Amino acid sequence: MRKFVVFLIVLGVLLAVLDRVAVSGVEREVAKQVAAQYDLPTPPTVDVRGIPFLTQAVAGRYEEIGVKMGEVTTPDGAKLSSVDAVLHGVRAPLTDLLMDAATADIRAERVTGTVVISKETLDARAPQGLSIKGNGDDTLNVAGNLNVSGVAVPVTAKVKIDVIPGGVRLTPENVNGIQVPDAAKLMSFTVPVKDLPLNLKIEKVRTTSEGLAVEGTATDVPLRA
Repeated sequence: MRKFVVFLIVLGVLLAVLDRVAVSGVEREVAKQVAAQYDLPTPPTVDVRGIPFLTQAVAGRYEEIGVKMGEVTTPDGAKLSSVDAVLHGVRAPLTDLLMDAATADIRAERVTGTVVISKETLDARAPQGLSIKGNGDDTLNVAGNLNVSGVAVPVTAKVKIDVIPGGVRLTPENVNGIQVPDAAKLMSFTVPVKDLPLNLKIEKVRTTSEGLAVEGTATDVPLRA
């Protein structure tokens, strides 16, 4: 009886170790494929969630995988400070991973995530002479000198944020400073973000000290090009 108990303990330890080793392998493969698809200078941080992992591996479906990327530049030229996403219902057949991981079709049924559009990108898109500052609520501040017919006019305003097809529109409201006809129109600008990582589609935008935090979702997302 004692030998059987010892056997069960040893078996449990071995399975636990195997479980963790397998997790590390899948995390490395997901990180490799995401890094290759988005040409990342460093692999993302990947966290396979759920215990026991082996049960998920045998089924070829993982409930949740967290992915954190560093700086990313979109095809539109928008610089993202970070990408923090959760992949839900990731399908990755174990036999495919074992036979040829490089060509395995790893894809997520659904993705939720937040990307941060850097303040650098906002300032680059803003009219010349103006800079952006986040408040941490649903508005931004814009301040600086607006060029009007070659004259630098000092202005400040709060900025309304609107989600539009293919990007985010920033429109000043209640412009303060020297009165300029159509000041809000002259100060408005768009940040194009049509191709976010992991196919995320913008649903909500809020401000942060780093810029704009864009929350989005996507479905049926492949993790390799």
